[in-house]
Parts: sequence; C-alpha cells; structure tokens
Amino acid sequence: MKVTGVMLTASLLFSMPCFAKEVVVEIYKKKFIPQEITIEAGDTVIWKNIEKRQYHNVWFKVLGEEEPGYFFPDETYQRTFNDAGDFPYECGPHPKMTGKVTVKPAI
Repeated sequence: MKVTGVMLTASLLFSMPCFAKEVVVEIYKKKFIPQEITIEAGDTVIWKNIEKRQYHNVWFKVLGEEEPGYFFPDETYQRTFNDAGDFPYECGPHPKMTGKVTVKPAI
C-alpha cells in the first residue's frame, strides 16, 4: 500500500497530543494579577513576583497543604494542575492576598 502525503499528514494531526499551556499570574502591590483564572487540566500556572522588595508565596491552605517557602522579587513559583476543580489560594505572609484557579477538564 502506498502512503500519500495527505494520509501521512492526517495521521500525524490526529495522533498529536494536545499541548498544555502555561499561564502567568503576576504579583504586584500585594495583589495576584489576575486574581482568578480558568485553565484546562494539564496546564501550568506560573506566579511571577514583580514587586521591588516584597516576598510572597502561593499557599493552597484549603487543600490541607503546609505553607510553602517564599519567593522573592524576580523569582517564580509554578504548579501544574492535572485535576478539574476550584483551587483557592492565598499568600501566607499576606492572607488578604487571595486568588483562585479554576481547572476545567481537558478537551
């Protein structure tokens, strides 16, 4: 059987995996920007501290996790979300700083 370019291209397109995305949340003036995001399962959120002097963390306290270490200006923290659901978080040293990641099932 002879494989044509069209068949090969179609085969590759349908066998290629969906690619996860990276979404950036900036931290500035003691706020998560944006405060709430919606992503798909498998995506990664990267929190980037763009403050001049302030340290922060991203604590998923309601999940029963221990408070993580801090990250400082120009540093990042990242997390990949594989399960669908709502994931509220806060900054441990600044509990009025809150945010939420909503994860939809991957398509």
